[in-house]
Amino acid sequence: MAALSQPVLIIVCGPTASGKTDFAIQLAQYFKTEILSADSRQVYTEISIGTAKPSLEQLTLVPHHFINHCAINDTYNAGIFEKEALLVLYNLFEKHNVVIAAGGTGLYIKALCQGLDDLPVANENLRQQLQNELDEKGVDYLFTQLQKLDIEGSKTLDSKNPHRVMRALELVITSGKSIIKLKTNSAHVRPFKIIKIMMDIDRETLYQRINNRVDDMIKEGLVEEAKNLFPFKNLKALQTVGYSELFDYFEGNCSLPQAIDKIKQHTRNYAKRQLTWFRNETDLIPHHRFSPEMVLGK
Repeated sequence: MAALSQPVLIIVCGPTASGKTDFAIQLAQYFKTEILSADSRQVYTEISIGTAKPSLEQLTLVPHHFINHCAINDTYNAGIFEKEALLVLYNLFEKHNVVIAAGGTGLYIKALCQGLDDLPVANENLRQQLQNELDEKGVDYLFTQLQKLDIEGSKTLDSKNPHRVMRALELVITSGKSIIKLKTNSAHVRPFKIIKIMMDIDRETLYQRINNRVDDMIKEGLVEEAKNLFPFKNLKALQTVGYSELFDYFEGNCSLPQAIDKIKQHTRNYAKRQLTWFRNETDLIPHHRFSPEMVLGK
């Protein structure tokens, strides 16, 4: 491929089970380049089946970065990812005109493309108050309070993720603004061209693929994987879809079939939130409309 006036980062984004991994690998093979994973769960070494990581075969087809990157007891977030991913990206641009990034974590993609927002400083007293309410009344209560203050912003969150709900409520109370407005600060200018591709798949097909994927995960050993992680269930990295439902099963709160149905339901809910996030993007190209010539500006 001819030299470009500036390097190009191609982002492959979309909801879970929409085919991002396969499409990103196809692009990476075409451009003879490497892939950055922008997935907040696949970064952890110990959780594999429930996070739908690329298979060993897929990982050998194209070099991947930020898969199995840290341990579940390590502190890792979008801010750390931004710094590390940019460093890796700049190194890759030394030998590649084009690099691929793929993932469904909107905040990680935003961090990579334009940096993170300048959010209010944490209010420790308020945070402790919210923690007390979480301990006493549960995450559903906090999410209801968030809905009362910021109905639109609440639609972008996982209502069952206590850390996300508590942080969002803290931000809304502290700033008096919707978390959507707090996430629209001026972007940092990156010294590379960005092309964003959205996996365009109809809702019915997506939901069926999600259900099938969960069934495949169970066959591959998700229950055993979760059982081995049960002693660490309070770690933030494990308070996520696919594991928290099975932890409830281990604690006797539901049957295994009920837990599996909940995983499917919560994954569909997660996919819907991902779609809501990406719908706010104005520069997405549906994957079936993308052509390599677009990288050259044609």
